Amino acid sequence: MLSAASAEVIRATLPAVAGALDEITPAFYRRLFAAHPELERDLFNRGNQARGEQQKALAGAIAGFAALQLEPDAARVESILTRIANKHASLGITADQYEVVHTHLFAAIVEILGDAVTPEVASAWDEVYWRMAETLIAMESGLYQSAGVRPGQVWREVRVIRRRYESPDTVSFALAATDGTALPSFRPGQYISVAVTLSDGARQIRQYSLTGAPGQEQWRISVKRIREQPLPDGTVAPAGEVSNHLYDNVFEEDILTVSAPFGDLVLHQDDSPLLLASAGIGCTPMIGMLSHLAETADPRPVSVLHADRSATDHAHRSELADLVDCLPAGVLYRWYEDLGVRAPEQTLRRGRADLADMVIAPDTRVYLCGPLPFMLGMREALLERDVPADRIHYEVFGPETWATT
Repeated sequence: MLSAASAEVIRATLPAVAGALDEITPAFYRRLFAAHPELERDLFNRGNQARGEQQKALAGAIAGFAALQLEPDAARVESILTRIANKHASLGITADQYEVVHTHLFAAIVEILGDAVTPEVASAWDEVYWRMAETLIAMESGLYQSAGVRPGQVWREVRVIRRRYESPDTVSFALAATDGTALPSFRPGQYISVAVTLSDGARQIRQYSLTGAPGQEQWRISVKRIREQPLPDGTVAPAGEVSNHLYDNVFEEDILTVSAPFGDLVLHQDDSPLLLASAGIGCTPMIGMLSHLAETADPRPVSVLHADRSATDHAHRSELADLVDCLPAGVLYRWYEDLGVRAPEQTLRRGRADLADMVIAPDTRVYLCGPLPFMLGMREALLERDVPADRIHYEVFGPETWATT
């Protein structure tokens, strides 16, 4: 809990600080990268920086955490920070880096808010920052311990032993340890980070879900080529730097630098009925979960929903169907915007996915992954069907911009 004095100050200043975060966070990153250009080149996602997504994620995390210090909600704090801690661990973030962030973040706050940052205001927000930082540091320490590595020492080399097309724009890579030993196990739904050196010398890192079952000697990831895309506002979404590099340049016998497995979108250890809903390349954590469920012949009801542009675009299309067929009580629903010449069927439909005709048991656990509009639409529909919010779990490919909504 915040001290009473700090809580009073935060309550009074939160609207002003939250309202200025859209200015504070860009100023923070500008200062941070001026002092430490290696962080922009070798750690932060340059695409997310250019699109402003990382700035929005940081602003949302700060505002959300501060608000939760005034109206404590331990479960919500856990939800927000667990996802951040897993991402940080997959990047090898260490405790000393929080001091660097503190220096430049508070300089940015003073730059934007000026004289409004009195000693009392600075002290209160300093308390909020370090409560958040120390909680993350402790979480990350636990994640490193569970992974059997020292803090930050998450990287290892693996060899690509198989490359296979899963759709015209998606390839999967089977990965093995370079010394022939078994790779560490993981929890169904987790991901690894992949670090690559690009043509301009920058070291960029991205996360990819593990699509095999835990306990196997090898890992497998899938990578979708991301082309430039025009956006409704007239701008252009840039091509994917790391995904396209992997798609275009990585083949059998190549060596990749990857992290230990992390991620909080994992199957809970209970017997609840499951609904796994995905769109596009968001199918990958679901493939990992289904591989585990199929391997263990899990008897519980499992409904799998997938939406895509077409059967051609659907990565892992046949594998998804095969895995669901292996489940004693599994059923697959697919929606394609373009069905081609095929007529709609009961579990194969044209258009965008919906839940209208699906039976959802009251105690169902739901796992979502895909573009943010898809997940927000699914979540709203699930809440309308009286699925409790704490039983709806999700994965975001990119900065966390949903955690405080």
